[in-house]
Amino acid sequence: MRIIVLPAVIGSLLATAPVAKAEEIGALLTGYEESPSVSTTARGEFTATIEGAKVIEYRETYSGLQAPVTQSHIHVGQTAVNGSVVIFLCQTAANPDPTGLAPQCPQQGTVRGTITTANVIAGATASQQLAAGDLSAVITAIQAGAAYANVHTTASPAGEIRGQIRTVAKIAK
Repeated sequence: MRIIVLPAVIGSLLATAPVAKAEEIGALLTGYEESPSVSTTARGEFTATIEGAKVIEYRETYSGLQAPVTQSHIHVGQTAVNGSVVIFLCQTAANPDPTGLAPQCPQQGTVRGTITTANVIAGATASQQLAAGDLSAVITAIQAGAAYANVHTTASPAGEIRGQIRTVAKIAK
């Protein structure tokens, strides 16, 4: 009898064990997503995987920009609203990431990186209540559709291309 009960207990524990999940997110970046809109032929794509609410692995690709890249970020802000910078996706000597962790921006092409709590800076808009290191608040904003990625250039210092970040898929691992 013990032999039959033990496998049944172990099986039920395995069946209820939590499954690690990942979430795929992404955005298509264009000038018409900027606020105000920017007339540019530049295009970009931001893709990332959120791993267990503690790490975001990302890739951002862009081309056709009208001027040199100065920086790229994730901002917290809903569609057509400018919001606080919370994560640098890439940096330049003229516009360094305050954490020093973001990779250098290519003038076109692809940049990749890993985001952890150490990459999150405090939002400049006090009413948004975004604290340095609060990656969970940024992930919550992303999941709510209230975050965007953009690429800034010398011709468009407020941003030349932008895209609202959306959940693309949820994956059980």
